[in-house]
Amino acid sequence: MGVEYSGTHAKPRLELGVAVMEYIEQAKEFIGTVCLPLFKTKKKESSFSAITRESITRDADTKRAPRSAYNRDGFQAKDLSYKCEEHGLEGALDDGEREMYASDFDAELITSQITARRLMQAQERRVAEVLFNIATWTGADLFTDHSANPWDNIASDVVGQVRAAREKVRANCGIDPSALICSKANIDRLMDNTGIKDSIKYVARLTEAEILNALADILGLKKIIVGKAIYNSAKEGQSFVSADIWNDDYAMVGVVAEDGQNLVLPSVGRTFLWVSDSPDNATVESYRDEVHRSDVFRVRQNVDEKVIDKYFAHLIKVDA
Repeated sequence: MGVEYSGTHAKPRLELGVAVMEYIEQAKEFIGTVCLPLFKTKKKESSFSAITRESITRDADTKRAPRSAYNRDGFQAKDLSYKCEEHGLEGALDDGEREMYASDFDAELITSQITARRLMQAQERRVAEVLFNIATWTGADLFTDHSANPWDNIASDVVGQVRAAREKVRANCGIDPSALICSKANIDRLMDNTGIKDSIKYVARLTEAEILNALADILGLKKIIVGKAIYNSAKEGQSFVSADIWNDDYAMVGVVAEDGQNLVLPSVGRTFLWVSDSPDNATVESYRDEVHRSDVFRVRQNVDEKVIDKYFAHLIKVDA
């Protein structure tokens, strides 16, 4: 029997939590915590220090005369903070439904997976809105409008656009960006681009992974992070309308850390996860609702998706 949380009868369902996270990871549908890697913290809110780009790149006088002291220099840090907020959703499984579906599938797991997907979809939308934000990335150093030469035009110099964005990031912080973040729709457009097609035509086996690796090489990046997730944009009760979570009007070139837990590694941002309250990014619990003869499966997280330094990325507009 699981240990009950203080003040609630909800029990952690570790076996479902593991299954849910495996389901989400295998689907590779969501990229929010790839763009803003997870930093697991035992504190709900706190401050941390970030070394400034001004401090790292400042020039210094290193010349020393005989019998004289060495020149000294230091560094400056800026104080930043995070504050995790709880997000969660519940899915109810009626006893009758459990019996009805028993011979078809594991109703508990399916209920948890569907509920988890909705939670992760909400997180994905938050991250997309944080990163593809023209109010944050504004001015020539941070934003370039290429809508006059959009990516749906097969003749557009996409490689030149991305390389120019790379140079903006390097000039702003002294670090080469590692990733391109864009929607699946824009990846499909890149595959139709004349210049790119000519560059990758000798790739031996054109699997999706090999194409993306080849494309990353062409663009001078380590990886391409592709947002595939969709949501139903129709109002409740209306017919389904598919919409991309990641706006295909934009793409981003940025520094994205491979290890979110190491705050020393530079990165445009992090997802702070309060593990004392939600050990996983999708923590699964269950409790009995006898009034409705149902088991309720709750999936929740306590997070703050935060941009740490906007100068570690450059936003480009790639569609009119």
